[in-house]
Amino acid sequence: MALSSKEVLKVGTLSRIRLTPEEVEKFSSQLSAILDYVDKLRELDTAGVEPLAHALPIHNVLRPDEPRPGLAPEQALGGAPQSDGDFFRVPRILNEEAGA
Repeated sequence: MALSSKEVLKVGTLSRIRLTPEEVEKFSSQLSAILDYVDKLRELDTAGVEPLAHALPIHNVLRPDEPRPGLAPEQALGGAPQSDGDFFRVPRILNEEAGA
């Protein structure tokens, strides 16, 4: 499945990536090759294959989720560059016009 330059540019726009004409040409062939491979995978009969979340037979390898005491505010804020009482002080990232 060959992707056109227009389709590659659309993918770039949706991804918010500016592409040079050379990149459009390069990615067009690469994305087309990926889609061709996906088409090949669709030919496989997977009717009797159980879906996998992991390639290896790994079961829950995480510790049990049990409540434990949290940090005291002094410990939590100990490495903070700035704090205000029991809170982290961070720089404002939105301006007033943005409604924050």
